[in-house]
Amino acid sequence: MKTESVLEKVLASGELAVTGECGPPRGALPEVVKEKAALLEGYVDAVNVTDNQTAMVRMSSFAASLFLRQMDLHPVYQMVTRDRNRLAIQSDIIGAYSHGINTMLCLSGDHPKFGDHAMAANVHDLDSLQLIQTVRGMRDEGLFQGGAEIKNPPKMFIGAAANPFADPFELRVARLAKKVKAGVDFVQTQCIYNIDKFETWMEGVRERGLHEQVYIMAGVTPMKSAGMARYMKNRVPGIDVPDELVKRMAGVPKDKQAQEGIDICIESIERLRQIEGISGFHIMAIEWEEKVPEIVKRAGLYPRPQV
Repeated sequence: MKTESVLEKVLASGELAVTGECGPPRGALPEVVKEKAALLEGYVDAVNVTDNQTAMVRMSSFAASLFLRQMDLHPVYQMVTRDRNRLAIQSDIIGAYSHGINTMLCLSGDHPKFGDHAMAANVHDLDSLQLIQTVRGMRDEGLFQGGAEIKNPPKMFIGAAANPFADPFELRVARLAKKVKAGVDFVQTQCIYNIDKFETWMEGVRERGLHEQVYIMAGVTPMKSAGMARYMKNRVPGIDVPDELVKRMAGVPKDKQAQEGIDICIESIERLRQIEGISGFHIMAIEWEEKVPEIVKRAGLYPRPQV
């Protein structure tokens, strides 16, 4: 074991791990964070706390993660390189670890043009690969990136994102390999709808033996409506929604489409868990946290292991 992370302990045990997601509010509203977290308690092993997702200003991932720790939950502290230079990055990591946060996800972040501050500067002093390397160096070597020794180094379980569907598809396995070489411990994938294409990606992963070097958590997102299915298919880069799923969602009455989306999500988990190399699931129920217990139970992922 590299860390005291509960997520690492579950993954190392061989059990299928489950993570959820909590998007911080656009205001000083701790009760919103706590309400979302309470819906996930007992049904996931850890909770991703997003970092100004879609480049929209929100409560910091650090602050929201602290609220989860106060509830004795286990945050996956997301950090994007878009908003910080290497001094702030390392400072925030030490601060988070000092508060008992020991799992993090290293990301680049969406471009500011997608959010409400298009004029904001892209910092990117480091990229996501360099962030992984920095966190690994702090943890394993006890050194800041500048070479100075760290007193009580932050023992972070290091995660990253993987998108099996982005173009060019043939380079996606190589991209994962670079993250593994940089020192990542686990990856959470983009939400998966095209399972056939995902299986092709996983074949490439296994050919290079990457599934034996990193824990791979398959990302799933339940769709609330046919409109959401069409939007994700046509408007969200890096997501592959097959036509048959859109047709299936559109083929049921509007008042039953949400339940159909839940059913599709559970069916996806049942199929994905059969793929060699899958170590768990990242359930991204966007502003729909109350449905996570149903998904986890019906998918046979409850109760969660005690580690």
